Amino acid sequence: MKLDIYELIGENCITMEDGQKIYDLIHPELLAGHPVALNFAKVGVYASPFFNAAIGQLLKDIKSEDLNRLLKVFNLVPAGLAVLKRVIENSKQYYSDENFRKAQDEVLLEQAENK
Repeated sequence: MKLDIYELIGENCITMEDGQKIYDLIHPELLAGHPVALNFAKVGVYASPFFNAAIGQLLKDIKSEDLNRLLKVFNLVPAGLAVLKRVIENSKQYYSDENFRKAQDEVLLEQAENK
């Protein structure tokens, strides 16, 4: 499967909602062991909420070595690549360390309640 992110989302990859659209397309393919290629040509703006939803949550039920083998990203500028790498590292820790996950969830809940 090859996806053109610009055609699906546009030049701004910012929101969780847009990331979820990508996740919904690629998750079943990756679970089935099929390779997925994401082309970020013409995309100019990246944010962690997009990558958290699109790729970070894949680590909930896909091993990181399988994700590295099956998911290929093309034409991602260095700034976008840096955001993606940070999201993947955070997601690895979040899904593999129950204590870290509980602590982070508590902080997020507290922040939401204080708004």
